[in-house]
Amino acid sequence: MPSQQAPPEPAQVTWRPSAPPEVATGGTTMLGAIGRGITNRCPNCGEGPVFQGFLRVVPECRVCQAPLGTLRADDAPPYIVIFLTGHLLLPPIFWIERAYEPAMWLQMAVWLPLFAVICTLLLRPVKGGVVGWMWKLGFASPASPVDDAPPANGPSRDG
Repeated sequence: MPSQQAPPEPAQVTWRPSAPPEVATGGTTMLGAIGRGITNRCPNCGEGPVFQGFLRVVPECRVCQAPLGTLRADDAPPYIVIFLTGHLLLPPIFWIERAYEPAMWLQMAVWLPLFAVICTLLLRPVKGGVVGWMWKLGFASPASPVDDAPPANGPSRDG
């Protein structure tokens, strides 16, 4: 009976920067990487843009080819934006309610659009900051989790 050999594992592709080592290794601090992301600059080189649309992250930096598209911020930016907006607007809401007691329709006509506008304006810089934070923590990987195929062999939880 012929023996079965396991298929060879594909070689892991890693990103190698074309920039000098001090830039490529993230020669910036954590706050520097977050600040670069907030200002729509690549957290690695500080030159290329992070976004290609309103919230779509570029697949890779145009300047240093850093794989920014593999960084998946997912739900962190909306949570941070809601947290910041709530802490920014709730004190004035409570103060105005206590001091002036305006009608509920007036409060809804003012505060709901204000919440929506502030959340929309904060979402892009916060997502850029989260991308910079994830870059500095080393979350960039050569393959996106969505593109990963399940292992060819081994136990499965599905039965």
